[in-house]
Amino acid sequence: MSMKFILSTEAQNHFGQLLDDVSSRGTRYVIKRFDTPKAAIIPLEDLETLLSSEAQGEEYLHILRESCAEYSLGEAMQIETTLGEEKA
Repeated sequence: MSMKFILSTEAQNHFGQLLDDVSSRGTRYVIKRFDTPKAAIIPLEDLETLLSSEAQGEEYLHILRESCAEYSLGEAMQIETTLGEEKA
């Protein structure tokens, strides 16, 4: 697994290739804007590992898994959750 730095404009122009690299090779990308790291794109397996160690991670994982079923490009996803609230 490798990590690469990429400028935000380059990531935008080559987003499909970036996603393919992340999903097929497990590459992690740190996106820089004005030479400052701003965000990261990581494989879903890495995200699942990170979330599993958080207090509310299971809820986030549930939302993530449900959101994968029905999504169309440009469509906003409505997710109703009670994250941060105690369950009755």
